Amino acid sequence: MSYCRQEGKDKIIFVTKEDHETPSSAELIADDPNDPFEEQGLILPNGDINWNCPCLGGMASGPCGEQFKSAFSCFHYSQEEIKGSDCLDQFRAMQECMQKYPELYPQEDDEDELEKEKQNKDEESSVTQSSDTKEESSS
Repeated sequence: MSYCRQEGKDKIIFVTKEDHETPSSAELIADDPNDPFEEQGLILPNGDINWNCPCLGGMASGPCGEQFKSAFSCFHYSQEEIKGSDCLDQFRAMQECMQKYPELYPQEDDEDELEKEKQNKDEESSVTQSSDTKEESSS
């Protein structure tokens, strides 16, 4: 006995072996370019920026989201010979905002420094452990 059940946004369909033996009568419909749930990429078909694109890594939201949107929009729509050269003020504002939240927007130098500190701690820990092991074995 086949049946359907709705759970939230999901529709669960249970079918029998007999249901699978008959050819499908489902009709495929063309993708709707205006479907907000359809993955569109960074630039929508109409040329607008898709702020929900996962490729932006959430930069469009958060404490500096508006500054990011302003700078990115300026760059995207820039008509200057050197693209984005007219957007320095927007990028400066974005950078200043990001510097206020270093835990959310670490600088590349900060990331390198944190990685080096972690490696140093790991090395110190392994040296300490190996010297402890040597002391135990000599006792």
